[in-house]
This record gives sequence, C-alpha cells and structure tokens, in this order.
Amino acid sequence: QLQLVESGGGLVQPGGSLRLSCAASGFTLDYYAIGWFRQAPRKEREGVSCISSSGGSTNYADSVKGRFTISRDNAKNTVYLQMNSLKPEDTAVYYCAAPLSSWCPRAADFGSWGQGTQVTVSS
Repeated sequence: QLQLVESGGGLVQPGGSLRLSCAASGFTLDYYAIGWFRQAPRKEREGVSCISSSGGSTNYADSVKGRFTISRDNAKNTVYLQMNSLKPEDTAVYYCAAPLSSWCPRAADFGSWGQGTQVTVSS
C-alpha cells in the first residue's frame, strides 16, 4: 500500500483560498495518478478531482470546476489542490488517494488513502 500524507487544510472565510498538498512517503509518485476526494458530515464521499501520472490529463467534479485546480510536481513527489472561491458547502475532510495506475480510474479502484485534512469554510 502506498503511503500518502495530506496537509494544508484549515478554517477559511467564504470566498477565500487554500492549497492542499498530498505528499508520497516511501515511494515515488511518478507512476501513479492521484485523486482528491472529500467527505462532509452525514454525506457520502465524493470525488473532487484527479490527475494522471504525467499531469497531462485532469478531471473535476462539476461542483468545483472553475474554482479548484489540481497539479503535481513529481520532482517534489507532491500533488496539489488549489481551492479558490471557497463556499461553505466545500466544508469537508479532504483525502488524496492513489490507484495502481497512471490514469484516473473509477473511484472504487483507488486503493491507497491518506489520513485526510479538514477544510472548514465559514464566516
């Protein structure tokens, strides 16, 4: 199992920004797609965004398109999620996850997960 560590969460006002980081531990991210997911209280986990191993392919949930940007720096073994124009409904625990593939598969194929980082959007 691949080890992933998220950071960068916190409390932010509506309209604000945060950048989440997902760092790999003990392996290189170069060969793997990475996805970001979130889970709000009393809601099911949902996919937010995914990036292929090369960074050439990305996808986003409709709810975050135009506001969130996923990127990766393979030299730093890190994937980022830049979140702008945050809304209260973005409040959730955010997780990064890796499948055993270089492309973004369905959610069920993500087998390695980080511990999550809390994002709270509130005034």
